[in-house]
Amino acid sequence: MIKQKHVALVAHDKMKKDMVEWVSWNKAVLSQHKLVCTGTTGRLIQDVLIQEKNSLTYKDFEVVRLKSGPLGGDQQLGAMIAEGKIDILIFFWDPMQPQPHDVDVKALLRIAVLYNLPTASNRASADFLISSPLFEKDYDFKTKDYTDYIRRTLENI
Repeated sequence: MIKQKHVALVAHDKMKKDMVEWVSWNKAVLSQHKLVCTGTTGRLIQDVLIQEKNSLTYKDFEVVRLKSGPLGGDQQLGAMIAEGKIDILIFFWDPMQPQPHDVDVKALLRIAVLYNLPTASNRASADFLISSPLFEKDYDFKTKDYTDYIRRTLENI
C-alpha cells in the first residue's frame, strides 16, 4: 500500500450526514488521498467540498463516484477491492435499518476482510484509522494466500 491511499467511502442513507460531516472535518488529511465513493455518498461529499472550496485547507479532491449501492455500487467497490484498487474502506452502515441490498453489503464487508483491508464502520473507528501513523506512510500489509483453497476447490469439481 503506497503513501497516497485509495480510500473507499460508503454510507447508508441515515448515516450520510455523519459521513459528510466526517469528511468535512477531516478534509485536510483526506485531500492527500484519492476518494472512491458509491453514488449518492460521493455526490454529497463532492457538494460539501465544493461549498468549502474557498477554505484554507481545501485542495482539489479526486472523488471517483460509482453507482449507488443498491444499483450495483457495492459490487463495483467489491470488485475494486479484489483487484487491489482500494486500500481502505470506511463504511458507515446503519445497524438499525434493514437494507434491501443487504446481501451486497455483506459481500462488500466479506471481501474487505478477505483481502485484509483496513475497515472502519463508524466515526470513532474512522477517526482511529486515519489518525494512525500508518495512514500517512507506505504500508506493506499481508493478504492470506488462498492458493490451496482454490486448488482444493478445483479438485472437487
